Amino acid sequence: MSPEGMKVSDRMARPEDLHCPVCIEMFRDPVILPCSHSFCKTCLQYWWEEKKAKECPLCKNISVEREGLCNLVLKNLCENLSEERIQNSRQDICSLHGEKLKLFCLDHQEPVCVVCRDSEIHNSHRFRPVDEAARQHRTELQDTMKTLQEKMKVFNQAKVQFSQTAEYIKAQGRHTERQIKLQFQKLHQFLEEEEEARLAALQKEETQKSQMVKERIDTLRREMMALLDTMRATEEELRASDVSLLLNLRSTMERVPLCPLLEDPQLPSGVLLDVAKHLGNLGFNIWKNMKDTVSFTPIVLDPNTANPELILSEDLTTVRCGRKLQFPENPERIKAFCAVLGSQGFTSGAHSWEVEVENQTRWELGVLQGSVQRKGDLCSGLWRIQLWDDKHCAISPPQSSSLLAVKKLQKIRVDLDLDRKKLAFYDADTDTHIHTFTHNFTHTVFPYIWTAAERPLRILPAKINVSHSLSK
Repeated sequence: MSPEGMKVSDRMARPEDLHCPVCIEMFRDPVILPCSHSFCKTCLQYWWEEKKAKECPLCKNISVEREGLCNLVLKNLCENLSEERIQNSRQDICSLHGEKLKLFCLDHQEPVCVVCRDSEIHNSHRFRPVDEAARQHRTELQDTMKTLQEKMKVFNQAKVQFSQTAEYIKAQGRHTERQIKLQFQKLHQFLEEEEEARLAALQKEETQKSQMVKERIDTLRREMMALLDTMRATEEELRASDVSLLLNLRSTMERVPLCPLLEDPQLPSGVLLDVAKHLGNLGFNIWKNMKDTVSFTPIVLDPNTANPELILSEDLTTVRCGRKLQFPENPERIKAFCAVLGSQGFTSGAHSWEVEVENQTRWELGVLQGSVQRKGDLCSGLWRIQLWDDKHCAISPPQSSSLLAVKKLQKIRVDLDLDRKKLAFYDADTDTHIHTFTHNFTHTVFPYIWTAAERPLRILPAKINVSHSLSK
């Protein structure tokens, strides 16, 4: 057992617990009596021989046992403790020369005796007194211990942070699930209403055309009855006598003209249901009608990048400043600037989005290079225009700033063309150019929005044009 183990055992067992009450020495072959008292086996036997009775030396209870039972736990404890003390008593003695270890060899990093110092193995080595070397190393270990303790604090803080992040992820999942279900409920409602409208249109056409055919059938039935009456009257005339036939000839001929009696009945054109109108490109036409129900925003905001003082809308298209919220310390989040980034970064191509800044007093719009450390200053990778103290400025690394001669703006269009190395800003209402940065963006860039106002900045939806053209 190590010295540390010995200290633990000493703390667990008091000194009086490990000593025989008779000889006051550490137990040797301890035995235990029914009364739970323990004694050395030899001490108990001498006591019983002297007293002529098998009584407990402490409580005087008479034991019916011939001899006490071996207390194995106590025996092992005493033997281990004795062995450790023997080893400890020998630790400061040189195993080679039997001398006390009074010196510490700095070259071999081990304690030695005075005889070892003069031996060939330690020739020309450096030595320090044991107490001095121990004091120095104890100080070093204490410094190391402080470093380890500080590291442990960091680990504990990280553990708490990671646990909080895990809970936040669950909350994110539940919230996102609710939003997905809400969006699908709206889509389901739209599809149900669209289905009802199209079935109603089909039913209306079916009713109208069925009624038209029914009216034609009723007319045809009346004409058939009239024709049948004429046929019956004519048959009666044919069965009459010659004189009667000739006397009624004029009226008979007027009733039954020599020309075709009736026009052949025909169905009008378009009497059948317009199936093609109802089924043709049905899915496409429903999708086309969806443009009034859904919207498309060229960029959406990434809540994982938002400064804790910003509040984003459920559809991630508006942002405003509010009370500080608690979020995980994830690497993507912006700390020093009250800003948020778009969810998608760009490395090539042309991209455009519009932001409504009407009645805003302080804002910034632009792009941020993805390689910038987001916990600190963003200016080294930030290109933007801003409104501050009623002045519009264009700012680019390294903190190059220029005033812009523009009036109050309501909507701003940001045009990013990475292939042409341009970032341009326009008044979206008048299509008037505001400013253009020319730079070769070698890293991924993200849309950037900064605000310090409670009135929200809004990314405007793009117009959806759903059309189809045939091409050979």
